[in-house]
Amino acid sequence: MLTNKSLMTAALLLPLTVVPAKAESSPEKTTLGYKYLDYLDSQPDADRIAVKAHAFELIQPISDQWSLSATAVNDAVSGASPQYHTTKAALTRMKDMRRGYSLGATRYMTSSTLTVTGSYSGESDYISHSISATGSWFTDDTKNTAVSAGLAVTHDLITPNNPDVAGGTKNINDVMLGVTQVFTPVDIVQVNLRHSNGNGYFSDPYKFLDERPRERNVSTLLTRWNHHFASLDGTLRTSYRYYSDTYKVRAHTLGFEYAQELGSGWTVTPLVRLHSQSAAWFYTRYNPSPDFGITIPTGSIYSQDQRLSAFGALTTGLKVSRQVTPALLVDLKYENYRQRSEWARGNQGDPGLAPFYAKSLQVGFSYQF
Repeated sequence: MLTNKSLMTAALLLPLTVVPAKAESSPEKTTLGYKYLDYLDSQPDADRIAVKAHAFELIQPISDQWSLSATAVNDAVSGASPQYHTTKAALTRMKDMRRGYSLGATRYMTSSTLTVTGSYSGESDYISHSISATGSWFTDDTKNTAVSAGLAVTHDLITPNNPDVAGGTKNINDVMLGVTQVFTPVDIVQVNLRHSNGNGYFSDPYKFLDERPRERNVSTLLTRWNHHFASLDGTLRTSYRYYSDTYKVRAHTLGFEYAQELGSGWTVTPLVRLHSQSAAWFYTRYNPSPDFGITIPTGSIYSQDQRLSAFGALTTGLKVSRQVTPALLVDLKYENYRQRSEWARGNQGDPGLAPFYAKSLQVGFSYQF
């Protein structure tokens, strides 16, 4: 039988989306969290998109059996977005503000929990509403197993600022099934399967020559394994994600993080992520021509959005956090992202695309009272 300390050590070091393999009552204290994000992406010819975001989270216990959660996000987005591929002539200046809110309620029972959440996100040309429900069921402490299942429905309204594009609606239905298992006092594993069915407007209204299918189904397999090194007081977190959709995009993402306790409340966590994907079946490769540096594709379905091309990517980063007091946790995280077409598996990338870079800085705190 695992001790409570071993179980909590393994479970708490997983990402917040992981359900611990132990039923719990409502949190005893109110938790207030805040994150600030500063993001910038670029290519060799110019900076592209800058994002400055503020996010707040509040978790409020109501009784031993209920808690409420609320989030608020405010994003300021500005910069230049390429209409097609990466040529300078195609840059479109843009500036927008996004506000998002969510409200959720969780019911805690003897061997299960149920959470229902409603969300809203709005900007000048895009409004999204969603509702989701997630249930978790726990075995007794001798097995330390949790099974979770979720449903989500999303409805989006796209009203482009581009007068030449009509826009439309998009609906997505999402289902999830997951299992979390504590194998040893220092090992915890999770497997999640997710499938979504989407129909409606998936094109990018700000990219010239972008007409995508009106249906997109997505399946993902996510596995996580955390191993705690008791002698070092550190935890290795590994993850693998496989992605597949009806655009014929196939993607593999492998991640590694190592959280090392340093004493006096300090923790440092270096991280590495490797990603590779194939191109969508309707992606049109870059082929410079005298007219605007593009070639008009044939057919009724096509896109020159580099996000649908074949490429490989490397992310490196470092997170530093400190438990200042039993109630206050502060953290700082930096990530650097590099993307190359030649890094795609099988060398199937588009040689006409320029390298892509991104960097982000996050700072935040969590306080209980």
